[in-house]
Amino acid sequence: MDWMKLKSGSDVRGVAVGENRTLTPHVAACLGMAFARFVAEKKHKSVAQVTIALGRDSRISGEELLRAAAEGVSKAGAAVMDFGMCTTPAMYMCIITPGFQPDGSIMITASHHPYDKNGLKFFVEEGGLEGSDVEKLLRAAQELEPEGMPIAGAITQKAFLPTYQELLAGRIRKGLDTDMAKPLLGLHVVVDAGNGAGGFYAELLESLGAWVEGSQFLEPDGYFPNHIPNPENADAMASLRKAVLGAGADLGVIFDADCDRAAIVDADGREINRNRLIALISAILLDEKPGQTIVTDSVTSSGLKKFINDWGGEHYRYKRGYRNVIDEAIRLNAEGIECPLAIETSGHAALKENHFLDDGMYLVTVLIVRAMKLKREGSTLGSLIADLKEPVESAELRLNIVAEDFRETGKVAIQRVLDYANAAENWHIAPDNREGVRISFDLDGGMDNGWFLLRLSVHDPVLPLNVESDVAGGVLQMLKSLYAVLKDCEGIDLEPLRKAIG
Repeated sequence: MDWMKLKSGSDVRGVAVGENRTLTPHVAACLGMAFARFVAEKKHKSVAQVTIALGRDSRISGEELLRAAAEGVSKAGAAVMDFGMCTTPAMYMCIITPGFQPDGSIMITASHHPYDKNGLKFFVEEGGLEGSDVEKLLRAAQELEPEGMPIAGAITQKAFLPTYQELLAGRIRKGLDTDMAKPLLGLHVVVDAGNGAGGFYAELLESLGAWVEGSQFLEPDGYFPNHIPNPENADAMASLRKAVLGAGADLGVIFDADCDRAAIVDADGREINRNRLIALISAILLDEKPGQTIVTDSVTSSGLKKFINDWGGEHYRYKRGYRNVIDEAIRLNAEGIECPLAIETSGHAALKENHFLDDGMYLVTVLIVRAMKLKREGSTLGSLIADLKEPVESAELRLNIVAEDFRETGKVAIQRVLDYANAAENWHIAPDNREGVRISFDLDGGMDNGWFLLRLSVHDPVLPLNVESDVAGGVLQMLKSLYAVLKDCEGIDLEPLRKAIG
């Protein structure tokens, strides 16, 4: 087996169910052992002085893989805190929470992916591991043979979620400036956990006085039988919308399986994810303190940029990948540029006030605080983004790269577009082009009213293409123009583009 194929950005991920599984208990045990040694070296400790916490989401392979990873940690000589069902953000928070404070932690999850997938995310005090560290772990793990080795470090069952819930409850009370036992009395929130690990959030809100009637799919079920636990998924969002309108709730919240991503639906049934979600949290932060910079990924809309500017902020587009936007926000703050938020359109959101941890549940908690305040004023969260200009048309295509050297092939295609744009009178390269190539257009006599972004996928042999237009028919115009530039590119399957232009 090629262990490097398990690397997915800054995570490990693979098929964990069935005959063709690549993420096996053996692999998990080897990675547990390698991580314990990695942390010991990083902390300048002996492995016997190290403690590693482990948690998992609800997927069906989670228990087996957690047990195997825990045994690998123990066989290395380190102590284990077994949290059982947990969330990815909680697995970082435990490292900096008094009474716990392990030296590192591992979360067993594959986020929103199907039930047969699973993965491992690794954390140390500084945050999640970088991709280079994960590669180092995989190389070390493939040389190990933990089978037959004795259990050495103690494995202790311990609960962290109750403590994490108290941290969230404290943020609600602080945000509402009260020490009341039930500060959310009068607010109706529908929670959709997608049968992942986040069902406890409904209990948390109810304990704070909120009404949670209409909440759904709170029980963990690793087959995810009701809908994909993904805030970007149309069926999942439609299911939440139906529940919110059916219950007459003030808002609904939805999480992915491990709760590091989220989205909401407002009282009118409007789905607030992607650009709308970024606009909403940006408005809240900029309302509290104008002049700050919001870091997003590269595929955000031109309307969002105007919205952030109108609220007194600066929009800083960066690369796709939640680690990329987080690291860039941290870098900007270090340079003296005040940046309270790093957020991807996928729903990964990291707030400076929360250690730049991408935590969907914390994001929702901040939104609920503002929803409570607005309800007292007779208003709703949706009112904050009433002025967000949204495109008339949008499309997202994925062009598979079939050449063996997919990265070089992708770079050649992007360079071809850049070269054409430099010479074309009506193609404008975006001034904040930091990934792939983003081109804006003046369509039908207007100015800067359409754009596309062509980039190389972070993980896969794919060129994702995002297109938005403020005029009807604009997407087709831009796709035809792009096809004329790319039609002779070798090693790229242009069929989705040909199909889109008819």
